Amino acid sequence: MTDLEKLQKQIVEFRDERNWQQFHNPKDVALSLVLEAAELMEHFQWKTDQEIAAHMGSNKSDVADELADVFYWVLLMAHDFDINLAEALNKKMKKNAAKYPVEKAKDNHRKYTQL
Repeated sequence: MTDLEKLQKQIVEFRDERNWQQFHNPKDVALSLVLEAAELMEHFQWKTDQEIAAHMGSNKSDVADELADVFYWVLLMAHDFDINLAEALNKKMKKNAAKYPVEKAKDNHRKYTQL
């Protein structure tokens, strides 16, 4: 069992012990993921690079909690749709490498359609 599979097993057990699957339809799981991502973004909104560095010095555990919340929903959705995240990421990275070849994309922030 991979680390991701172990984490998925842990969160599914957590959910199922509380009988929450009845509330976890795909729309609401996706919304929860976005809401947690928004909570993560609040840590950085309106801050300069220096302010972010200071904020992270005293709020790193809060940011970690928000990242963990986002990861929870990603893992749960992948489990519920029977998506192997490691395989999906590997496939996506191959697509990204084709869309963003180093010789065109290095030091360039443009979208692949504008390279």
